[in-house]
Amino acid sequence: METYKRAHGLTEVKTYNLCILGFGNVGRALARHLLTKREELREEYGIEWRVTGIATRRLGWIVDPRGLDLEAIARGEYPEARAYETQDVRGWLQEAQADVLFELTSTNPQTGQPAIDYMRTALEHGAHVVTANKGPVVHAYRELEALAQSKGKRFLFEATVMAGAPIFSLYQHTLPATKLMRFRGLLNATSNVIIHEMEQGKSFNEAVSRAQELGITETDPTLDVDGWDSTVKLCAIANVLMEVPLKIDDVKREGLRELQTEELRRARAEGTPYKQVATIERTEHGVVATVCTEKLEASDPLAAVSPPSMLAHMEMDIVPGGLTVTLHLPEEETAGPDATAYDVLADFIRAVSPKGI
Repeated sequence: METYKRAHGLTEVKTYNLCILGFGNVGRALARHLLTKREELREEYGIEWRVTGIATRRLGWIVDPRGLDLEAIARGEYPEARAYETQDVRGWLQEAQADVLFELTSTNPQTGQPAIDYMRTALEHGAHVVTANKGPVVHAYRELEALAQSKGKRFLFEATVMAGAPIFSLYQHTLPATKLMRFRGLLNATSNVIIHEMEQGKSFNEAVSRAQELGITETDPTLDVDGWDSTVKLCAIANVLMEVPLKIDDVKREGLRELQTEELRRARAEGTPYKQVATIERTEHGVVATVCTEKLEASDPLAAVSPPSMLAHMEMDIVPGGLTVTLHLPEEETAGPDATAYDVLADFIRAVSPKGI
């Protein structure tokens, strides 16, 4: 611990005011992580914190610059929302004296709004922005990154793709001077589970119901089964790691609704299973991006992935072969909000760490 402090020049602990916008499953998991890791953050990273604002559609703009009782809030005990007369995100951030905004609202894959406006306002206010929301990374990455740099702040979003696996930070910080030429991934756990359940003999609807029972899809599974979730994630990969402004309409997309149980069972028995694969590749005519169901050879690194797990395979210009990152989960287990919230917590540490780790 002391060695770390000396290496990073930590002479004192600094306290940060945190605001959490959106307090659903991920927000509550983040609260648990913050509380569990409080001593470690203080002792090992020189970071102390207080949550000064929480905002939800149901409760409104809760704010207290002296610090809210996060333990009570994590138990579902909320203070009055109108302790201060704030009416919008700008006033909320100002009254909370926010140093960091955790933007955890639902993704709008078509426009990224209103999250883009929330993040723009937070950066203009002078706060770091950490998000699990994919929409702004697809629709406003360059704008928000440039604004963050101009303000001396960070805009971080590790939780948006393969929560629990460091896709963005791994590539950006450990593979300098490389160019990402091709990316293939299994980016949607729900699709993997649905295909697996159909391989066991279930109908499509029965397989979707099973995925819902596991808690890895919403009541309306359209974003998962029609390929929208993987498409948005692929666009985020393209925008950030390939510096290609890919939009969702640029991706050839197909879902799972046309899959047939018997064909899936036959392919699995032959050792050539189907998977919903997200691919983007540079060509001499630009990039080609697809999200579609593919029949894979047994030797393909994507073929052996267990149902709830996810995988990213990256091929670079000057590195032979490829780098594969797998978030491996046993059957019947899911990454869930805890993994997403961990990525948010890790980004918070990266944002305020003295060396920007």
